[in-house]
Amino acid sequence: MNKKTIAIHKGTVRDEKTGGVNTPIYTSSANAYIGKDDTPYPRYFNTPNQAAVAKKIAAFEHGEAGLVFSSGMGAISTSIFAYAGTGDHIVMLDALYGGTHHFATEWFSHFGIECTFTKTSAQDVINAVTDKTKVIVIESPTNPLLAVIDIEKIAQFAKEKKITTIIDNTFASPVNQTPLDLGIDIVAHSGTKYLGGHSDLCCGMVACSQKKMEKILSLARVLGPSLDPRICYLLERSMKTLCLRMDAQTHNAMEVAIFLEGHPDIAAVYYPGLESFEGHEIAKRQMTGFGAMLSFEIKDKDPNFFVENLDVISPAVSLGGVESTICSPYLTSHAKMTAAERQRAGVTDSLLRLSIGLEDADDLKQDLDNALKKVTQ
Repeated sequence: MNKKTIAIHKGTVRDEKTGGVNTPIYTSSANAYIGKDDTPYPRYFNTPNQAAVAKKIAAFEHGEAGLVFSSGMGAISTSIFAYAGTGDHIVMLDALYGGTHHFATEWFSHFGIECTFTKTSAQDVINAVTDKTKVIVIESPTNPLLAVIDIEKIAQFAKEKKITTIIDNTFASPVNQTPLDLGIDIVAHSGTKYLGGHSDLCCGMVACSQKKMEKILSLARVLGPSLDPRICYLLERSMKTLCLRMDAQTHNAMEVAIFLEGHPDIAAVYYPGLESFEGHEIAKRQMTGFGAMLSFEIKDKDPNFFVENLDVISPAVSLGGVESTICSPYLTSHAKMTAAERQRAGVTDSLLRLSIGLEDADDLKQDLDNALKKVTQ
């Protein structure tokens, strides 16, 4: 089934009373139990609204099972703790989302878990593995430098070593990349971004095999990061337009990236779709589209002053909405990392992360050009 059809129909619960085409909102947290093996209860992740979204993300990612969480951090932290515990070792990219990086540096030691951070290269990840390694956590493209890693190479190695692999697929979205097809065990998303798509929801998702989901679901039911049925309804509605939004935003991003790469006041542009980008060939092999995220640096100018002079593009935390947003990662997504950690990951104070929306591409380019002119006057 094509992803555009999956987006509209997969997981939808038809209203038996009215014949409505949308999943009804099931608000009850008290449900009958007699004669049922699995009584619906929000913390059990088994209500109709939760199931509708879970089935949709599983179908999108070509997985057997899905699960929806109250945040992206809830999704990835639960997945990690489901497969690593006291005495175990985890390998993670230095270039992971700042919240995931902070989670590891702040909390792993409390649970007796060791962690090694590596550069964004498959060989560096492989070299960091020890006899105690139970989990490998990667991200591709990475946040915020859009670095691309050879997903299939890591997955094949991990399977030989019986190591569980987890990838944050937020930046690519399931429209542009399906890591389970490349051998990854567990795919996590911050659904707050592209899956929600309108900058008004906070949620997370996981997709994997039914067997891998057993531990994740068991732990999730104890930790309780479940999502309210009303938000599940809004999320399902948003996911129906995911393919249309991602295709248009990805097209816009390519135009903006080319524009910035050729601009005399731009020092560097990071976007997998550019032929000059270091990971371009890998991206072509494992992605069907290059996504709607990019980052760049301005030549010898104050990036904050530049951001303040944008009119169409909004300075804002988060990403993936229908509107274009921009931020300084060192002040937002990676603020909890130390300066040394950011330097190691290549996140400079001058780096700007740009989330491309659905505006007209020419208007976005004009907005960027106008702000650059003001900065360079």
